[in-house]
Amino acid sequence: MIGGLSVVIALLAQVMLVNRLPLPAGGAPDLVLLALIGTALSRGSASGAMLGFFAGLLVDVMPPTAHLLGQYAFVLALVGYVAGHGAGGPVTTVVLCVLMAPLLAAGVGGLISDSRVTMSTLTEQVPVTVVYTLLVSPIVIWLTTRAGRARFST
Repeated sequence: MIGGLSVVIALLAQVMLVNRLPLPAGGAPDLVLLALIGTALSRGSASGAMLGFFAGLLVDVMPPTAHLLGQYAFVLALVGYVAGHGAGGPVTTVVLCVLMAPLLAAGVGGLISDSRVTMSTLTEQVPVTVVYTLLVSPIVIWLTTRAGRARFST
């Protein structure tokens, strides 16, 4: 419940605030991805995959949507599963998942012939998004793991 709520809050903050900020280089951090990773670190791989799937469906239907329904559900389910395993500790897991998510999304987009997946997108937009996401990751991960621990300690 708390994990789902943190993902919904992150999605609303992403759409209403973060995506509207005029950040340098045109990128924006992915708060939904970070909320998913933090929750999966607290709850495990099965919960992470399930939450990732539903978070991805929310991302898929949230405007402005320009891709197929289920594309991000698949990607975020895989990321949630990997994050839930926590391979190599929390820091390594966060870095791995933040790098893995856009590459998986690009791979899936390439498989379904998404016209938005181009070499310039991969070399210009993806690195900026990864850097911004990694910069805000300590705060978001701390908040989501703290909320998950508070829920289980009561």
